Amino acid sequence: MIQNKFKGLGIALITPFKADGSIDYDALLRLVEYQIKNGADFLCIMGTTAETPCLSLEEKTRLKKLLVERVAGRVPLLMGCGGNNTAAVVHDLKTGDWQGIDGILSVCPYYNKPSQEGLYQHFKAIAEASPVPVVLYNVPGRTGVNMTAETTLRLARDFQNIVAIKEASGDITQMDDIIKNKPPHFDVISGDDGITFPLITLGAVGVISVIGNALPAEFSRMVRLALNGDYESARNIHHKFAELFKLLFVDGNPAGVKAMLHAMGMIENQLRLPLVPTRLTTMEKISAILKELDIRI
Repeated sequence: MIQNKFKGLGIALITPFKADGSIDYDALLRLVEYQIKNGADFLCIMGTTAETPCLSLEEKTRLKKLLVERVAGRVPLLMGCGGNNTAAVVHDLKTGDWQGIDGILSVCPYYNKPSQEGLYQHFKAIAEASPVPVVLYNVPGRTGVNMTAETTLRLARDFQNIVAIKEASGDITQMDDIIKNKPPHFDVISGDDGITFPLITLGAVGVISVIGNALPAEFSRMVRLALNGDYESARNIHHKFAELFKLLFVDGNPAGVKAMLHAMGMIENQLRLPLVPTRLTTMEKISAILKELDIRI
């Protein structure tokens, strides 16, 4: 049976840019080393937080090659591979180079707003084509459609290579339903930093984290404490970062975490249009909280 490798703290890796808009590959590789050194259990590359829709094919190809070489098997790599054209995703899976990639993260089709049966058939085609394990990604706030617990469980039961779901619906009842009724090989991963602690107490196995880009040591400690059943210690860390969780998303993602990384001196505060940096007031609040928390790198 295929096992889910994506447990603990996963990082939804950003793409740093230079002032001229080009990718800052040196900063990216420094970030990867910083995250692995400070407790990241796996990396999620070329997802939403990486601003992947604004990367060229050449940039994505180079990024994948560089990250596979730099990580060198030290932690599993989960790579974004999804879309709203099922045939195109299947083609990419059948023709792409998946060496060094441990699994794909595949988002629910966006904009088309398929039915639940359409979602099932979409992921059925992906599961049958994928040469690596599949992690589903339910994020209705971005896609315009929610994949119900019933559809998720149907997919989990029908395909052994669908090993987990990144759940970012915000519906704790739905997530708990999946955890309660899932087959043994299938896991739930939090897709939202702010509910990671409560979701782990219900049986989730980890998180694909935005804040982990900047604070991997602190956030990985919270995740491990929670997974080990030390809920009081984990809850204290969760509450310490509650305000940061909100600030990271108030002006959109990854604007918040890029502002935080910039305040820590790790990257330029650059995004690609249509995304723009956080407002000055948000930046000031993030900097003040980092100073109060005495975060050092």
